[in-house]
Amino acid sequence: MGKRLLMLWTLLRGDARRLWRALRHPGAPGWLKWGVAGLVLYLLSPVDLLPDFIPVLGLVDDLVLIPLLIRVLLNRLPAHVRADIDGRTVNA
Repeated sequence: MGKRLLMLWTLLRGDARRLWRALRHPGAPGWLKWGVAGLVLYLLSPVDLLPDFIPVLGLVDDLVLIPLLIRVLLNRLPAHVRADIDGRTVNA
């Protein structure tokens, strides 16, 4: 269980860094800022899909939904932005 949590944390931390780099990229699309703002609002909002006072399910929805939404935002980035934040080159 501990190894799985460590692996999840490593993936989430890496994706969060990539998302931060994408936000600061000059070619980032406008919808990215709105998507990240919505993600942060959901994370900080007291209204959740499953309330946090439910012992396990209240936290599990945040642990699953936030990384999933980060991954969706990263996958929707244009190829040149994704390549720049990953440090790769794009073949035009």
